[in-house]
Parts: sequence; C-alpha cells; structure tokens
Amino acid sequence: MGAVASMTGFAAAGAATPGATVSVELKSVNARFLELAIRLPDELRALEAGARELLGSRLARGKVDVRVTVTRDTSASEPRLNRAALARLAAIAAEAQAVVPVAGALGLADILRWPGVIESGGDDAEQLREPFGRALEQALELLAQARLREGSALQSALLERCEGIDRILADLRAQVPAILAMLVRKLQERLSQALVPALSGSNHLSREEVNDRIRQEVTLYGMRADVDEELQRLGTHVVEVRRVLSAGGAVGRRLDFLMQELNREANTLGSKASAIEMTNAAVELKLLIEQMREQIQNLE
Repeated sequence: MGAVASMTGFAAAGAATPGATVSVELKSVNARFLELAIRLPDELRALEAGARELLGSRLARGKVDVRVTVTRDTSASEPRLNRAALARLAAIAAEAQAVVPVAGALGLADILRWPGVIESGGDDAEQLREPFGRALEQALELLAQARLREGSALQSALLERCEGIDRILADLRAQVPAILAMLVRKLQERLSQALVPALSGSNHLSREEVNDRIRQEVTLYGMRADVDEELQRLGTHVVEVRRVLSAGGAVGRRLDFLMQELNREANTLGSKASAIEMTNAAVELKLLIEQMREQIQNLE
C-alpha cells in the first residue's frame, strides 16, 4: 500500500560552522494550499528565495512555519574593524568635507555605527549558506518522516471506517427486500380496504380494474422506495476510497471530493427511508462519513 502523508508535523535540526550554529524549526498544520511563513535572521535574508524553492519542491500542501536562528560562538568570532570599509568611509567623508567645508569631522561613535565597519567574522551569508542548507535539509527529512507516521495512522483510521460502511451496506442489502415486501404488502392492504368498498359499486370500474390500479400504485411506491441504486453507488465510492489510499501520494483533495459524494448518497438514502432500520443506517453512514472527512482534512 502506498504511503500517504499528514499535513501536521514538527521537526528541528541544526548544523554548526566555525563561529556559529544554525538551527531550523519547521511546524506544519493543515491548509488548503501550501503556505510558507519563513522567519530568518538578517544575515540570512539573501538565502530566503532558495529556501522557499526547496520547501516548495518537497511539500505539496500545508501551512508551514519556518524559524531559523543563528547562535554565535563569541570566542571564535570576536568583533573587529573592517579596515577596507573604514578606508571607504574615510574617503567618502573627505570628499564630502571638500564639497561642504563647514561640515564637522566624523566622530568615533559615527564611525563605529557605520554599516560594515565592525564585523564579527561570521556575518557573511555565504559562510552560513552551507550549514543553513544542511540544517534545512535535515529538518525537512525529519518533518517528512513525522508527517508520514501520522499519515499512516490516518490511513488506518480511514480504512477502518470504510469497513464500517461496508458492514452497514451489507446489512441493508440483506434487510431491504424484506422491508420493501412488508411495506408493499401493508400499502396494498390499506389501499384495498379504502378503495375496493368505495369503487366496487361503480359502473365505470370493475373490481379487476380497481385491483390493477392498486397494483400500479404499489409498484410506483416500491420503485420510489427502492434504494438499491444508492447502496450500489455508496459501495462504489468506498472501493474508490480504498484505491486512492492504496495508491498513496497527495490524496487529500481526491478523498475530500469522494466524501462529498458519499454524503450525497447517504442523504438520498435517508430521504427515501421507509423504515426505522433504513433511517438508522443513514444516520450511522453520515456519522462515519463525517469522521472520515475530518481526518481527510489533515492529509496532504
């Protein structure tokens, strides 16, 4: 049987590089489409597009929260002056002062606040690209395993409910002929009791014609009360549910459609119910179908 995946799961992974550790957390819940919410530290913003592409290639549906943190090893990455940036700043300041002689010289605080003048030795996104990639890959693998484990449990639960529907349908198929025969017999008796005395003395209709009319009405009633077609379609839909689950993969949308069709047939069965046994069966079917629909909302 093919594997199906839930949209719910959690995974965390980390990867170290000299001077820093990159940690990735993935939280996934059910959603109609794939929704990505990625929170990256400033030094990793340049890697967001690649992360989105990777996540989109691995996940089909679900609302996925991605949280990435970078933990610095202060002993390995002490702050230091970036002399090249400092030289560029000095050149810009000298050029500006030549144009505006009255401008004051830059203070030390101004110089130290200038972007890039002080570097920790680990702020370069390229230095963190490889550990970030490793951490994200590992977290995705763990998330996939978690989603498959839950998907397997949901698959088993859905198959159990399919068996429950099969039992109800089998019981109904066995009971319906006797139920319909009893109802037809009672209807025929009531019509006979009501119509034969009233029409037997009529010059327009013979007793045989009255009996023929009664038989026609009883036949029409039996046709309207017959639920064989609904039972057949319910059974066919259950077979298709099993086939989809057996094939595996991204089955959520297909199964959701099948639940709509199952519910439609169960409603029709309930509306045509002519005995308490059929009404109870329709209610039990709708309960099982609703339980399946709720579980399917979590499948990818």
